[in-house]
Amino acid sequence: METKTTTHSAPQIVDVGSVVEAVSAQDSDAPLYEVESLCMRCGENGTTRFLFTLIPHFRKILLSAFECPHCSERNNEVQFAGEIQPRGCHYILDVPSGDKKMFNRQAVKSESATIMIPELDFEIPPEAQRGSLSTVEGILLRAADELEALQEERKKVDPQTAEALDEFLIKLRACATGESHFTFILDDPSGNSFIENPCAPSPDPTLTIKSYERTPEQQAALGYVADTSQKPILDETNNISQRQEEPHGSVGARAGRRAIAQGNSTEIADALFRYSAPEEVMTFPTTCSSCATNCECRMFVTNIPYFQEVIVMASSCDACGYRNSEVKPGGPIPDKGKKIIVHVKNIRDLCRDVIKSDTASVEIPEIELELASGTLGGLITTVEGMISQISESLERVHGFTLGDSLDDNKRSKWKEFRANLDKLKSLEAPWTLILDDAMANSFIAPATDDLKDDTQLTFEEYERSWEQNEELGINDMDTSAADAAYHSADEETHA
Repeated sequence: METKTTTHSAPQIVDVGSVVEAVSAQDSDAPLYEVESLCMRCGENGTTRFLFTLIPHFRKILLSAFECPHCSERNNEVQFAGEIQPRGCHYILDVPSGDKKMFNRQAVKSESATIMIPELDFEIPPEAQRGSLSTVEGILLRAADELEALQEERKKVDPQTAEALDEFLIKLRACATGESHFTFILDDPSGNSFIENPCAPSPDPTLTIKSYERTPEQQAALGYVADTSQKPILDETNNISQRQEEPHGSVGARAGRRAIAQGNSTEIADALFRYSAPEEVMTFPTTCSSCATNCECRMFVTNIPYFQEVIVMASSCDACGYRNSEVKPGGPIPDKGKKIIVHVKNIRDLCRDVIKSDTASVEIPEIELELASGTLGGLITTVEGMISQISESLERVHGFTLGDSLDDNKRSKWKEFRANLDKLKSLEAPWTLILDDAMANSFIAPATDDLKDDTQLTFEEYERSWEQNEELGINDMDTSAADAAYHSADEETHA
C-alpha cells in the first residue's frame, strides 16, 4: 500500500493509522493525504483522501473521500476528531412549502445521528447515512437516491413492495423540492450534529434546539459505559456511600454551630452561615464521562438564603484531568414559576452570584438575545460569567457563522452582536438580565444584606401554563400513593 501527500516536506505514510496520527498532530494547515484502498464495488484499488480541518466555532473534523478510477465509485464521510459533547442534541426544523431558502441550510450529521420526518413516518437511522456535511435538501435527495437504487431488482422480486416504495419516493421528493410542508428532526446522542440558523444570533422561529441527558443505552452505543459484569470489589474502607465527618470549611465547623445554637440567636446564625459550607460530604464511585475511568463524585446539601435547598455534585478524574460540577434543586416542586429581573448598572452587579437551572431561559432585551431553557444547562456563576458562557456557547453551537459559506452581511451582523456582548461586560450602558424558570429553581443573589433593600433585583411569581407542566412532566405525575402513605404515618404517630 502506497501513500503520498500533496506537500513534499511531509513524511511518507505507510498505512491509514499513520495517516490519522499524522493528520491529528497538525493543529492547522494540515496537508491532504492520499491512501490507496480497495474499492468494495469492483474489487480494484482506488484512492482515499484524508483532510483534517476545523469548522470555525464548531468542531474539528476529519474529511475522507474515496474515488475509484475503474468503476467511478465515489464516497465521502465526515468523522469528528473532537470530544463527545456532555449532552445530546435534538433539532426540530419546521419546513413550510415553497420556501427554497429553507433547503439551503447547512447541516452536519454525525455517524450517531438519526433523521426523522414524522409526516412521512420516515426515519434515517445512524447506520444508513454515515457522517456527512450537506444541506437539508442534499440529505433528503441522497436518501431518495439510495432508496431508488435497487428498485429494478425489487420490482422483479417483490412488485408490491416496489410499487409502495415508488409512491413513497414521490412524497419524499416532493418534500425535497419544497412542494410539501414537513418537519425535519435531527437527533444526536453525541451532541455533534448541527443545523444552521440563518437568523443567528437572533432566535429562529422555525428551528427548535433542545439538549438532553443520554440514556444508558445511548451511552453504551457511544462506547462510554463500563462493563457492568465487572463489579468492583468493595471492602469496609471503600463503601458505596461514605460520610466525611470532618467539617467542610472553617465557617461550617460543628463547634461554631453549637456555640451559636447555645447562644440562641437566630440572627447571628443566619448572618454567619449565609454562605456556609456543609458539615458532611457524601462520596461515591462513578465513571469519568471523558475517558471512562473510575473516579469519585462528591455531593453535599446546602441552603442558600432567600432561595432554597440545593444539592451540589462535583467530580474530578485523576487519569485525564476532567472536572465537572452540577447543581440540582432540593425539596418539593414549587407551585409557581419564577421570573428574576436584575438591572445591571455597575461592577457590583456583574459580581452577583447566579444559579441557573437547566429549565431556565435567559433574556437580555437590550441586544434582543433570547436563550431557550436548557441552552446553557445548569450552572453556578456570576452575571459576568454568564455573559462569557453565552458568548462561548454561541461560538460553539453556530458552527457556520464565520465560515466561508457565510455572506458578508451575515458575518458583519454576527461581529456586531459579539461586540454588543462585550459591551455588556464593560458596562458602557445599563442593561437588564432576565431569568425565567418555570420550576423556580434559579436564583440571583442580592447585592445588599436584606433582599428588600435591593431595588435593582425583582422576583416575580406566576402560574405555570398547561403546556409548561406538560413539557416538565408534571401533568403525568401521580403522588396519590405517596400522599396516602404520609397521611397514614401521621395518623399512627398522633395515635
